[in-house]
Amino acid sequence: MFIDTHCHLDFPDFDNDRDEAIKRAKSRGIDYMVNIGASLQGSRRALELSRQYDFIYATVGCHPHEADKCDKKMQDYLGKLARNDKVVAIGEIGLDYYKNYSKVENQKSLFISLVGLAKDLGLPLVIHNRQAQDDTLKILNQTKPTKAVVHCFSGDEAFLKDCLDSGFFISFTCNLTYKKAHNLRALAKLTPLDRLMLETDAPFLPPEGFRGRRNEPAYVEFLAREIAGIKGISIEEVGRITSDNAKRFFNLK
Repeated sequence: MFIDTHCHLDFPDFDNDRDEAIKRAKSRGIDYMVNIGASLQGSRRALELSRQYDFIYATVGCHPHEADKCDKKMQDYLGKLARNDKVVAIGEIGLDYYKNYSKVENQKSLFISLVGLAKDLGLPLVIHNRQAQDDTLKILNQTKPTKAVVHCFSGDEAFLKDCLDSGFFISFTCNLTYKKAHNLRALAKLTPLDRLMLETDAPFLPPEGFRGRRNEPAYVEFLAREIAGIKGISIEEVGRITSDNAKRFFNLK
């Protein structure tokens, strides 16, 4: 059994074969999928999708790229969506200083506001961080969320240690399988299994051998196999432990 803890099945990339992609994932042993809200519209679509499939859950959030557009009215609406029983986390939220599509101050303000929403509702956080690890940690240490996972981990060893020391979970994507991803594999080796979760971030970052094509939840198996090799354990054990982690973290039923 595997769980894809971070995918975007609502994205247009899946418009032509969404149902088929979901069926493929189930046939490959993906028991649950968590569809991540990255905007107001995306959060609404994620929730709609979760209502169609009992094994798909949703998160509600606003990606830092959207921070300039996510005003108080939109945040209030996200709060209403987040109260649905199929919503299992707030995210993805955080900071992205790589492309800076939104102003830094707006990113920070939105991040702090949505961490507050998560705390009010008792929901965990799905964190996006890209080249903003110092400010990400500063905000998280100030706001002290109940639970958080740093998704698509791309920081350095010091950031990994700080995240683990703060009690956060770590999730890696299929880019862990890339031939030149030596640093990511070293970080995965340092991450305790009881703090590790699997994700595809589909449609992005397909595994080695599929690069240039769309990623999808069925490919979690390639990531699990890579982690099994890194940890020197069976793929079945990787599936069992990471799935147990995800069930507890997201309170999956």
